[in-house]
Amino acid sequence: GNLSGRVSGPLHIATSHHIGLHRLPPVLRAYTARWPEVELDLQFMDSEQACQEVRRGERELGIVTLPVTPPEELETREIWPDPLCFVVGCEHPLANHGRIAAEDLIEHPAVLPARGTYTREVIEAAFAPRDLAIPVRLETNYLETIKMMVSVGLGWSVLPRSMLGGDLVAVEVAGMKLARRLGVVWHARRTLSNAAEAMLALLVEHATRR
Repeated sequence: GNLSGRVSGPLHIATSHHIGLHRLPPVLRAYTARWPEVELDLQFMDSEQACQEVRRGERELGIVTLPVTPPEELETREIWPDPLCFVVGCEHPLANHGRIAAEDLIEHPAVLPARGTYTREVIEAAFAPRDLAIPVRLETNYLETIKMMVSVGLGWSVLPRSMLGGDLVAVEVAGMKLARRLGVVWHARRTLSNAAEAMLALLVEHATRR
């Protein structure tokens, strides 16, 4: 990267609401302190849409849930591993069962991330080899909304372990360990601006600091 030059100008970034709320604040704080001349243009959208915008050259960087199989035009770098867990509300019949079988889990309705999201793909990939159909009662793109629906008893779900707490209880499902990868995507064939190179370097710094 050419960081000897001045780091200024606009930087167009797309990120998800979840990452914007839970992961990005310390990175953004450090970035604006270090490179005050950059005009940050931060747009919130689903990770899938963010990746499309980076592919089309509308945004330089996407800070997103990484695709299970990244399109070849995109470079990806994991910054935050994000272990997932099965969750229920504390009043749910499965709340105090210890370890359960996946077959028992799907006796109950689920509230899942929307079909077509990378997080949903991770969940479906875990169930596919067992030939088990998940009874999906509701789906939404917003993890905070899923957390609310699970805590009031509308179903079980799969959420980042980092969101546990309050009225949510983790349920261990035998033989199932799920995780998604959060990180940064950029276009493989476009030269990054100084501002984008600086952001990439800072993200990598945060990744190695954990």
